[in-house]
Amino acid sequence: MIFVDTNYFLRFFLRDSREQYLIVKQFFLDGASGKLKLFTSLIVLFEVYWVLKSYYGNEKNDLIKTLYKILQFTFIDLPERQSLEKSLIIYEKENLSLEDCYNLVYSLDSRASSFATFDKKLSQKFKDLNK
Repeated sequence: MIFVDTNYFLRFFLRDSREQYLIVKQFFLDGASGKLKLFTSLIVLFEVYWVLKSYYGNEKNDLIKTLYKILQFTFIDLPERQSLEKSLIIYEKENLSLEDCYNLVYSLDSRASSFATFDKKLSQKFKDLNK
């Protein structure tokens, strides 16, 4: 099993280093063909999101597209894939951060009875989704 770090995803999507892009492209092809067993973490995907948003200034729609593309890499094991997919659906529709959307999904999947927050919009969204 090989862990895939944030910079591999960034080099693949940004293509800002041709040499590194080609290495990652072949790496992902090898993973897709079953030659390599790959996995990553939810933290890596949030780092990709953060770097693309904060450092590269990507807009929300572009962030969503990139994260959906990563989630389509089913040859990379990501235990939280389904939770992140649900989070992205909420993130697309709501004026909430991706982190808040994930926390909503996590709390609902964990069957939380309430959501302790001072954020009224987030609290209301939890109530709406928990019906």
